[in-house]
Amino acid sequence: MKQIVQQLDSGVTSIIEAPAPNVTSGTVLIRTTHSLISAGTERMLVGFGKASLLTKARQQPERVKDVLGKIRTDGLLATVDAVRSKLGQPLPLGYCNVGEVIAVGSSVTGLKPGDRVVSNGPHADIVRVPSNLCAKIPDGVDDEAAVFVVVASIGLQGIRLAEPTLGESFVVTGAGLIGLLTIQLLRAQGCRVLAIDFDDAKLELARGFGAEICNPANGQDPIAAGLGFSRGRGVDGVIITASTKSNDPVTQAAQMCRKRGRIVLVGVTGLTLNRADFYEKELSFQVSCSYGPGRYDPEYEEGGRDYPLGFVRWTEKRNFEAILDLIDSGDLEVSALVTRRFAFEQAESAYAALTEDNGALGLVLNYGSPLDARMTTTTRYPGAIFTPGLSSVAVIGAGNYASRVLIPAFKKAGAQLDTVVTSGGLSSAIAGKRDGFAAATTDLTSVMDNAQVNTVVIATRHDSHAKLVADALVHGKHVFVEKPLAIDRDGLACVERAFATAHADGAGPQLMVGFNRRFAPQVVKMKSLLAQVAEPKSFVMVMNAGAIPAKHWTQDLAIGGGRIIGEACHFIDLMRFLAGSPIVAVSARRMGDTSRVEVVEDKASITLAFEDGSFGTIMYLANGAATFPKERIEVFTAGRVLQIDNFRRLSGFGWPGFRSMRQFRQDKGQAAAASAFIAAVESGEPAIPTAEIFEVARATLDVADILRRQ
Repeated sequence: MKQIVQQLDSGVTSIIEAPAPNVTSGTVLIRTTHSLISAGTERMLVGFGKASLLTKARQQPERVKDVLGKIRTDGLLATVDAVRSKLGQPLPLGYCNVGEVIAVGSSVTGLKPGDRVVSNGPHADIVRVPSNLCAKIPDGVDDEAAVFVVVASIGLQGIRLAEPTLGESFVVTGAGLIGLLTIQLLRAQGCRVLAIDFDDAKLELARGFGAEICNPANGQDPIAAGLGFSRGRGVDGVIITASTKSNDPVTQAAQMCRKRGRIVLVGVTGLTLNRADFYEKELSFQVSCSYGPGRYDPEYEEGGRDYPLGFVRWTEKRNFEAILDLIDSGDLEVSALVTRRFAFEQAESAYAALTEDNGALGLVLNYGSPLDARMTTTTRYPGAIFTPGLSSVAVIGAGNYASRVLIPAFKKAGAQLDTVVTSGGLSSAIAGKRDGFAAATTDLTSVMDNAQVNTVVIATRHDSHAKLVADALVHGKHVFVEKPLAIDRDGLACVERAFATAHADGAGPQLMVGFNRRFAPQVVKMKSLLAQVAEPKSFVMVMNAGAIPAKHWTQDLAIGGGRIIGEACHFIDLMRFLAGSPIVAVSARRMGDTSRVEVVEDKASITLAFEDGSFGTIMYLANGAATFPKERIEVFTAGRVLQIDNFRRLSGFGWPGFRSMRQFRQDKGQAAAASAFIAAVESGEPAIPTAEIFEVARATLDVADILRRQ
């Protein structure tokens, strides 16, 4: 397939080749016929991308604060790497898509192949979209008209929040694409509408849709116009669809409203409010969120769980359907909003028109390529040469951690990068081209059956780890899996059976979990120092993990396994490594139930006891300050202390011949872990003893069980 992306660091927009996505449970696969470039949102994104780094920082002061905090805790070099990686990640553009369903996933109802649908899919000739973000197009609505549905739903949600009634007077500030659609929707509600904008051409369109108009650029006073329009009473409400840094739209809205008027912000403006304007009139002010209820709720959008109609009448999907009905009935006119049409292959010209013509409204892309040309599941990159006998690696998953950390680590370790696999296609294409893979694909079976690939790196969501590990082992592949190995005992048993089968004749494939902290320079030094002491050791490990919402996938026990299984396992393994002795007992305690904090298991104390008499406590805490260092490790033994501070400094207290070890760059051992695994593949000697891998997995599950019973 082909898809439009933008480079955030340069603002360059291009079409890239990518494998077609797989249809998955709850999703719909669509062959695109048309998509709409959003004149407001996408112009802003392109402008942001082309801005200098300083300008980008000025536009996002909250991000600057985050960056400064990361510099204080992780160091300058690690922060620079993270920022460059973030800005270097191409961004898919578009959210107004129309096409034909070619496949539906399990649990999808009400849609079938052949249906014409509108969705919030990106600018790509094949898109995969959750079913709750798709709506069937009536026969009376053509594809070009339907591309306006999603953007119109943004205006509709603002109107629903304003709750207009028949005969009320409303002002729409900003007669761009959303503004002109909002004007028509208010008129369909039986409202009188005044449109305010600085562009005469757009205001003429507004007049054609039944609005009165005001252009401040021609010397007209918006406040006076609003008061006159309302016959001196003050308007009933204002919907702001403009995009500006100025506070004027909000200030003017407050001054032209009647007592207890309603102001809804749909666009983006300055938000320095004058309390007196709002206080005296008891005005209401609300910010509208995208297409409506369900937006950004993973249970609705990804899980497919609809809100009961009796309690939430208008969800984002039902808003899509309402707009389609209005277009079908003729109450919403969109043909006049089409500024230009482009073939999809002319996308670069379309974005040039977007940036050069501030008056552009609807820029429509038409997709004409045949379906079989779009549905390729593998994209190949020329030039890759492989040496027989060395590791040939396939990476499954190309999310943020895999693309920013794991893949560069394996590349640095000298691994031959054969194939990168994802279910969505785009991220595999980005990583494949950037990192020198031979191919990118969405066909996992082709990788497992590929005799040239002898090593698999798994970096997918946690719930898929056990099955993928077992499958790869059965196929005779060496496996490096990013933690955790499994999120439940059934998954762990499945991996253990597969490993035993793969090693039934003795030698077999290597298995390693991404416990990179074992390989960090300070930990390696600490281990060598502890080897000089025969006495038991006491450990204190503190992880200032930071808060993650309870609805985040890592907190979902069925998907992420929870943060103890998904993240605290790092420290269980690290303590096992430093102790050098088997775990004989575990205990744990989480923060108790209270109305003051969100109760999840990521605020907990874990205690491990070891066969040699050592013991230690892991404080895994999500309720600390972001400005405090993230990780600290302390070991007490034989009248001596060792302390690692956030993997930047190792300090010794009372340690003969050793005082400190400091790194210029934070190093948690990811590159060394990848190198150790590649060496293990080629030598046959495991980088981490397999018995320890399974021991740590069982201990981690034991800890999770204890916490969940409290």
